Amino acid sequence: MGINKRILIFNVNWMGDVLFSTPAIRNIRRNYPDSFIACVIPSRCYPVLKGNPNLDEIIIYDEKDRHKGLLAKLNFVQLLRSKQFDIVFLLHQSFSRALKCRLAGIPERVGYQTKKRSFLLTCKIPPAKKDSMHRIDYYLNILEEAGLKVEDRYLEFFVAEEDMKFVEDFLNKQGVKNEDFLIALNPGGNWMPKRWPPEYWAKLADKLIREFSAKVIVTGGHQDLTLAGKIKEMMHEKPLIATGIFNVKQLGALAKQVNVFITADTGPLHIANAVGAEKIIALFGPTSVEITGPFPLKNVAILQKDVGCKVPCYVVHCPDNRCMKAITPEDVADQVRKIQSHKAK
Repeated sequence: MGINKRILIFNVNWMGDVLFSTPAIRNIRRNYPDSFIACVIPSRCYPVLKGNPNLDEIIIYDEKDRHKGLLAKLNFVQLLRSKQFDIVFLLHQSFSRALKCRLAGIPERVGYQTKKRSFLLTCKIPPAKKDSMHRIDYYLNILEEAGLKVEDRYLEFFVAEEDMKFVEDFLNKQGVKNEDFLIALNPGGNWMPKRWPPEYWAKLADKLIREFSAKVIVTGGHQDLTLAGKIKEMMHEKPLIATGIFNVKQLGALAKQVNVFITADTGPLHIANAVGAEKIIALFGPTSVEITGPFPLKNVAILQKDVGCKVPCYVVHCPDNRCMKAITPEDVADQVRKIQSHKAK
């Protein structure tokens, strides 16, 4: 497989899924060590792959924004054509993406076969049964079925020195010392049913500060500012609010520096795990650990309660969110106690 080729990876749309694709990217590089490898992703996922040494180029494709119109789509196809790729690995099952690669004249097109797009593929991979394997393996399976060698399946996320320094300077200005027990709370998430109630985060944060003398830092993007404010208002103690301050790379840098990272099943969970966070407590409700859970699990404690619902559950407008409410602040605090007692040994 070591021959020189120009390779395109047409990636998926969400931050967590793009992270799950990093083992596939690395294994493609191993199979084609001297080839030019580019990857197509939406702009919101760019930070996930920025600095990845297995890629020579990242190409942005925003289907619902800058590439929404027909002319923009045709220009994108022309861009791909101009780069003269020899082969494309389609990690997404989309018909339109396979069509674009066909129109761009990419001779080898590898991806999961569906009824609609079968004729657009030159290497047709039998589709895996829905939710039958972890997302990591779902992407790696495309490679294996295409005859590539797959050696490992861990995630990768690369943080630069300037990101580490930015976080260190922020923590210093907030009076955080090296000896402090630092805990990050990540209360946000792009899907409401996966979120833990704000009042639970508030109770947990108060308990962590009072019982463990912890420094608690609340993270999140600009879209989480209202949520973080709500949690702070419900609290009796004072947390550090870093919501809207860190970009995605700096969030990874923070995860490397905290003692415990507490989050639901969302992109930052997998970023924290990819950078080797010291300890992670992951709160799972409607999603399946077997399908979208963190890997590896050595530093992760998973909290998930059986409330009688089918998992994974895709009911977006759940009336009571009982699977997440079943996990109590005391359950999470108990995991922190276990972490502390283990550190004390």
